Amino acid sequence: VDSDENILMLRSIIDVNLPKFLSHDVPLFNGITSDLFPGVKLPEADYDALRKACAAYCDGAANLQLTGPYFEKVAQLYEMILVRHGLMIVGYSYGGKTSMYRTLAAALTQMKSQGVGDDEAVSCHVLNPKSISMGQLYGHFDEVTHEWSDGVLAVTYRGAAQQERLHGIKDRQWVIF
Repeated sequence: VDSDENILMLRSIIDVNLPKFLSHDVPLFNGITSDLFPGVKLPEADYDALRKACAAYCDGAANLQLTGPYFEKVAQLYEMILVRHGLMIVGYSYGGKTSMYRTLAAALTQMKSQGVGDDEAVSCHVLNPKSISMGQLYGHFDEVTHEWSDGVLAVTYRGAAQQERLHGIKDRQWVIF
């Protein structure tokens, strides 16, 4: 029983922390976790269905190669989404951030349509907050008419929340800035 608890704890620590680290920090992190959990070997996560769906999307619509490091980042994003409600994907320009989330969204949607796994399909709502003013983004109060005008963010959130009620679509809604 202790072994199962150690595996669960180590898996949780790795899933939450590893995607945040830069590549040169990973060996140090692995050393620390091996010192804290000596002799504990994690079973490999079964991402075969996710890998196949990602490969289908990359080979088809995206015109990408599903390399090992690329799939590892997609899997890390998937793991982060499982444990968090909100997150940030950061990195250099042309580092693959947009392709990564699009690949994951398409793969989860394909898996849902094929009845593989228990994840929901994904609907993405992309906003560029730098392209509009704060009032346009969040909403603003008109001093002359004393009326409130919703911003793009409020309208987007409301639309995402009403997808299931209005259209019968039970997708996972991603609002991406």
